[in-house]
Order: sequence, then C-alpha cells, then structure tokens
Amino acid sequence: MTRQYRITLLPGDGIGPEILTVTVDILKLIGTQLDIDFQFQEALIGGSAIDETGEPLPDQTLKMCRNSDAVLLAAIGGYKWDNLPREKRPETGLLAIRAGLNLFANLRPATILPQLIDASSLKPDIVRGVDIMVVRELTGGIYFGEPKGIFETETGEKRGVNTMAYTESEIDRIAKVAFETAQKRTGKLCSVDKANVLDVSQLWRDRVTLMAEQYPDVELSHLYVDNAAMQLVREPLQFDTIVTGNLFGDILSDAAAMLTGSIGMLPSASLGLEKPGLFEPVHGSAPDIAGQDKANPLAQVLSAAMMLRYGLNEAKAATKLEKAVLEALAQGYRTGDIMSQGMKSVGCKAMGEVLLRILES
Repeated sequence: MTRQYRITLLPGDGIGPEILTVTVDILKLIGTQLDIDFQFQEALIGGSAIDETGEPLPDQTLKMCRNSDAVLLAAIGGYKWDNLPREKRPETGLLAIRAGLNLFANLRPATILPQLIDASSLKPDIVRGVDIMVVRELTGGIYFGEPKGIFETETGEKRGVNTMAYTESEIDRIAKVAFETAQKRTGKLCSVDKANVLDVSQLWRDRVTLMAEQYPDVELSHLYVDNAAMQLVREPLQFDTIVTGNLFGDILSDAAAMLTGSIGMLPSASLGLEKPGLFEPVHGSAPDIAGQDKANPLAQVLSAAMMLRYGLNEAKAATKLEKAVLEALAQGYRTGDIMSQGMKSVGCKAMGEVLLRILES
C-alpha cells in the first residue's frame, strides 16, 4: 500500500535551491522504488523571503510547514542581507521556524566515513571510528531568554544583555530525547554544562542526573563545556551521545562536525514532540559559489535520509539513501570541498546523477 507524505521544501538562499533540486530528484526515485508518494510543496524563508515579502519567515510559510509531515530546509543567508536590522535578517527566520514548530531537540551526527578519513584535519588514528551524536537543546537558553537587547545605562553607556535561562521541564524533555538516543546507540551519554560557575547549568546537571535513574542501561557522565571542547579534539572516540544546551551545543556540534573533515557532509534533524520535524544540512548558503554547480549536495541528501528515518519512520528508504552516498564516495566521486588526489571531480548536478545511477542499479 502506498504511503503518502506531504513535504514542505524550503530552498532558501545561495546554494540552497541547487542542492535541494538534487535531493528532490533522488527522493522521487526512491519513492517509486519503495511505493512512497511524496507530495512536495515549496515555500519561502530567509533572504529570498525578505526580498519577496519583507519578512524572513512569512506567515504562509509557517502555516504550510505546520500542515506537513516533514520540512526539508536547504540553506539561508548571505552577504546581501548582513546589514539589515537583526529582526529582519535571514537567521531570524530560522530561529522563528524552530520556535514556531516547537522544535526543541537538534540531532547533529558527526561520523567519520572511511572514504573521507584523510579529509579530517586531525590524524587518522585519532578520528578513525568516530561516531558522535550531539543532542542540542534548540528553543531555550541564551538565544531565547529574556531580558535581551542593547540598553542605555544611567550614565549613558550602552550595555548588551542576553539571558541564559532554562526551566526544569525544558531540561527534562531534551534529556529524555538524549537518553533515548543513547539507548539506540552504545548506551553512553555525556551531559555538557558549566555547573561550576553558572546557576542555570547547576539546574541542568541536577535534572539530567535525576532523569538518569529512569535509564539504568545508559552510562551517564558530565563534563564542563571547556573540557568537553578540549576532549573532542584530544580523544573524540570517548564520546557517543552528547547532550547540552543551546549555546554550548551550537559550538560543540560545529567542532564535532570538523572532525569529519568537511561540514559540507553533515546533516541534522530538529524534532519536537509531534510532527513535523525540520531536516537540514549544517553548512551555510555559500553565496560565493551559488549558481556555479560547485556545491556539495551530500549533506542535503543525508538530511533527507534523516527525514526518512526520524521524521517518517521509513528506515528502509533511509538506509538505501545512505548506502548510495557511501557507494558514490567509494567509487571516488568528490565535489571540490572534499576533493583529494586521484579522485573524480564532479559538480553538484553530476553528483546527483551518480547517486541516481547507483540507486537504479
């Protein structure tokens, strides 16, 4: 029996439309092979939305996303919009859609693919076998806490303020996701905070420790964020699942990403208690190469695989897609960001054609 899913596509800016076009073609093929009917609808976000409507997240876009089974986002932002007021910048649209869909859990895998181990900036014996999942709280913490802003003091001096705040329930729900994620992996969870100096982090540690009683099969450890950053580059193999707050997760997930050698290879999933989830590559919009067929579409393709696995419970389709990416790399195909001596250089469209050929074979 055919399964039907409504997918909202958000091409965004820069290389976004290019990498999303490749991904949609691949999803259509997988759909015909596995009796899945993807119904795609496209909406505006980021700079393209600003140009069209004056807003980085139009109401119509959020409405379409809420009425979807999953949302597939490409990339947003660019130099063109850097000087706009903060509330009008493309990045504000990204924060707004996360909040609007109540996407509080961000899953960021950092996995060393054997074919790309030499692309890492660290020695192969340090990164070989690395497979880390960073679970980042996404809708609380310092990015959303109040008060915030730039205020003028009594002396006339300006003072910038951001507030890092978490409630017990916000911590508990992200910890639950992290413990359940760890259960599906190797059963190791490291909670990262700064409890030695931050009261909000002490509450974080208390709640995560309390929740550990419900998951006796998960080995829980704690690290201060500065030590965690050091350990990620010193001995990354010690980590399996990491859970942390919004600010720390933003930084550590990018650090973990670079263990793999290219941020252009990494997907992410942002999940809430209910559908839809938001699935996107972790790289930026790369406006300097937009429209030149130089973009690496693999992170977008792997984001679609996460959508299939975590958003739609289509594990077979997800595995099929992931295997196609591995096979393309095994055959030596590389875009410019992951190119190495002796490999076959291809552009964005050609990489998509390689994946289609592999899936058809």
